Amino acid sequence: MSINAQNFAAAINQVCDEKKIDAESVFEAVQDAIKAAYRKDFGNRDQNLEVILDKESGKTAVLLVKTIVEKVENHQAEISVKDAQQIKKGLKVGAKIKIDVTPLDYGRIASQSAKQVIIQKIQEAERKAIYTEYSGREDELLNALVHRTEGRFVHLELDRTTAVLEPRDQIPRERYQQGQRVKVYLEKVELTPRGSMLKVSRTHPRLIFRLMELEIPEVRNGTVVVKAIARDAGVRCKIVVDSIDSNVDPVGACVGQKGVRIQNITDEVNGERIDVIEYSDDFETMLKETLSPAKIDYFVKHDDEKRVEVYVAEDQRALAIGKSGQNVRLAGEIMGWEIDILNTAELEGEVKLKEEENSEKSTGKKEEKTKAEKEPSDSDSQKDGSKKDDEGKKSSDSKKEEKESDAEKKEEVKKDEEQPADELKEEKKGKEQEGSEK
Repeated sequence: MSINAQNFAAAINQVCDEKKIDAESVFEAVQDAIKAAYRKDFGNRDQNLEVILDKESGKTAVLLVKTIVEKVENHQAEISVKDAQQIKKGLKVGAKIKIDVTPLDYGRIASQSAKQVIIQKIQEAERKAIYTEYSGREDELLNALVHRTEGRFVHLELDRTTAVLEPRDQIPRERYQQGQRVKVYLEKVELTPRGSMLKVSRTHPRLIFRLMELEIPEVRNGTVVVKAIARDAGVRCKIVVDSIDSNVDPVGACVGQKGVRIQNITDEVNGERIDVIEYSDDFETMLKETLSPAKIDYFVKHDDEKRVEVYVAEDQRALAIGKSGQNVRLAGEIMGWEIDILNTAELEGEVKLKEEENSEKSTGKKEEKTKAEKEPSDSDSQKDGSKKDDEGKKSSDSKKEEKESDAEKKEEVKKDEEQPADELKEEKKGKEQEGSEK
């Protein structure tokens, strides 16, 4: 069987260019198609066939391969030594012989079978080629064209293949029109029996990072490093950035002059608000920045639970929590901590309660002390009783001493009173004696 060399080479090149597959895959598909056509018209599945295809001229030859045996059991795959030596002398048992069975032409049914085999093999080669190409492009940004929408599912056209944007991977309230160009993030590539399946997303946080690489040269060349991204698709996104060059402001580089750079990213994600935060090693600084624009009064860390209690003023609580809790949720994702927002008034109330409890405890202790002083124990009462007895004895003794001293004093007074009377009597007696003598 021969094929026009010029037409054959042109057909192979055309298929390879259209499908972007290796030419070797096409040649293998043609060889398999010739085997299928031969079996359809002249042979069966048990035959071991080999097809030789001249890639330059397009000429083909079909060879039937048989094993030489002493006793033939399978006529389709085996041949006796005698029959083999008639074809080629010097062959021994166990060797293989190739018999040329190339037909002059194939029938219509065989040609249809060959065509189906070629199409099938080329499709398989194309699937493998697509998988090989896109599996190496995971975690990349792809340009896609909206082909059509079916309900909430959006079918996209990519280079050489298609993908489906599922509802969970679509930005809320974003509308897609046929022919619209969008950028999608390639999350994963899987090879299935139906071909390569590409999982694309518009809500993945890495989409923002790839858009930043596209719009911001400092991020693309690595001068500005993106530390963390937390995203509520279509509503708000928080990005923590740092700079390896002290002369480069990471926030300013990302925002751009008059906010042009960050605005381009915002427009691409349907007006999503993007907060750019400068990285800091200090926990308190990062906590304040991530919860911005709310102002923090106080916070308490629980390292074992990876949880932090943040106290803010009543008028700042709504800002700290955000709409539907998005601000505190995104801040928690950035920090890697669970954040509880509490009122500062609650903290002050707790402090007052603790102070009152402490004061009550102290007053209670004082009352107990006073009661203890007022109500002495039995031993104390015994001691007090003995003291009272001693004091009573002392007082009685002192009274006796006082009475004795009073009596002594009275006697001394009497003596003093009696002494001048005696002296007077003696004087009178002396005068009377003097008078008698005269």
